[in-house]
Amino acid sequence: MGIVADEDLVIDLDGVGVQRSGNHLLRDVTWQVELDERWVVLGPNGAGKTTMLNLAAGRLHPTTGTARILGERIGRTDVNELRTRIGLSTAALAERIPARERVVDVVVTAAWSVVGRFRESYDPADEARARGLLAQLGVAGLAERDYGTLSEGERKRVQVARALMTDPELLLLDEPAAGLDLGGREDLVARLGELAMDPDAPAIVLVTHHVEEIPPGFTHALLVRDGEIVAQGLIGRTLTGELLSKTFGVSLTVDRHGDRFTARAA
Repeated sequence: MGIVADEDLVIDLDGVGVQRSGNHLLRDVTWQVELDERWVVLGPNGAGKTTMLNLAAGRLHPTTGTARILGERIGRTDVNELRTRIGLSTAALAERIPARERVVDVVVTAAWSVVGRFRESYDPADEARARGLLAQLGVAGLAERDYGTLSEGERKRVQVARALMTDPELLLLDEPAAGLDLGGREDLVARLGELAMDPDAPAIVLVTHHVEEIPPGFTHALLVRDGEIVAQGLIGRTLTGELLSKTFGVSLTVDRHGDRFTARAA
């Protein structure tokens, strides 16, 4: 691998460790994500996936090592400014969205980095962009509905639209397909695949437990267990039965069908 210029890196973790209350959430993590890459992060519960995503979102400081996000070193930069350059969709953020909020307002309020519309003033172009993103995710017809009336699949697509509202340089998605039925999952995976294959889309990092939820167009994979990296690299070389078995602690076989993956017990 050649030397990567700093300006081409959106995530640059070097020997990062995170410790809380005497527990090591991450140990000696070194990971780089470039501008045009789409990464999936896989691992069992408690592996450290969400901790890594919070580091990448500028919402957590490393205990050891250095973390640079979009060229800014965490701990030496204004994280509030940095966060405006990052699109984020997590369950914790979704829980804060008021049930009676108009769907279009759920998306447009990301322009001010707030949840719940209050007295902010938005430009007509902001609302037009919000509606365009809802259309891109296939939920334009829900713009005037209350968020609380939506199905789980509809909510997930609205959350992704919100994450894209500020035209971010980095898009972070924490288990976007969790809790969806088969139809809802496949619809969302297809739409995320279209986004992944768009050359103008931001760098993307998606966290999941299941290889079946990896959209087409994703280029790289990072496997984590017990706060440590098991393997990382090009997706076809990393999502193997041997490496996934080591990651999840059970013997697995992996099949690939075009751009989609399946895994089952060996």
